[in-house]
Amino acid sequence: MKKIDCIIMDWAGTAVDYGCFAPVEAFVESFKAIGTPVTVAETRAHMGLTKIEEVRALFGIGHVKSDFHAKYGRDYDENDVQECYKKFQKQLFRTLEYYSKPIPGVVDVISRLRKQGVKVGSTTGYTRGMMDVVVPAAAAHGYIIDNCETSDNLPGGRPKPYMIYQNMCRLDIPSARSVVKVGDTVSDIKEGVNAGAWSVGVILGSNELALTEKEVAEMPADELRERMKDVRYRMYAAGADYVIDGIEELPMLIDCINSINS
Repeated sequence: MKKIDCIIMDWAGTAVDYGCFAPVEAFVESFKAIGTPVTVAETRAHMGLTKIEEVRALFGIGHVKSDFHAKYGRDYDENDVQECYKKFQKQLFRTLEYYSKPIPGVVDVISRLRKQGVKVGSTTGYTRGMMDVVVPAAAAHGYIIDNCETSDNLPGGRPKPYMIYQNMCRLDIPSARSVVKVGDTVSDIKEGVNAGAWSVGVILGSNELALTEKEVAEMPADELRERMKDVRYRMYAAGADYVIDGIEELPMLIDCINSINS
């Protein structure tokens, strides 16, 4: 049987940007700028897709269609999608470096796994240009990976599996069952499932939980437990093999998977 030779990490909400706030703020501001506001919950519901696909998904919401028609006297088209995407990118690039700090525990976990010979790849809903900001900013804080793939020049982003396959090619990993995909969104989970990898969701710091570190620390234990339970159910419903509370549990989970496969 195959042991785990590689983990493939998501970025915002999994490795960096606790709570996944950079893209949320950029989506909210860009749609506000064109006069068709979207809520934080609506943006989070589509997180994990490529950012242009999320813009399209948000335009497809019923009240956004109605708001656009009321403001402009016509239905939106692809030109409007592209113009909004430009606004999104402009807003995102203003804050992207600030939101590239690793989530607590991530750097130590990656260091431990590297010492065990595990390779570290990554996938993301960001473009290559965005990752040209995030990767070095995260590295400056000690988070260094072996490979980063975006959906640029691939047939599609999440939940399609092509970024995972590209990581496997770059890192010379011949079997998807030697790969653990780790992510914080439903799209991440489905990406891992579609690739045939072990698909693992992480709750604390995630887009799905949608809380800051301060909010997590100050929330009554019972309420936090219920919120985490809801996230866990959503991730398992999406097909996750395992769901962990925090990234610190990942090395122990990999040991368990290896023992099952031995």
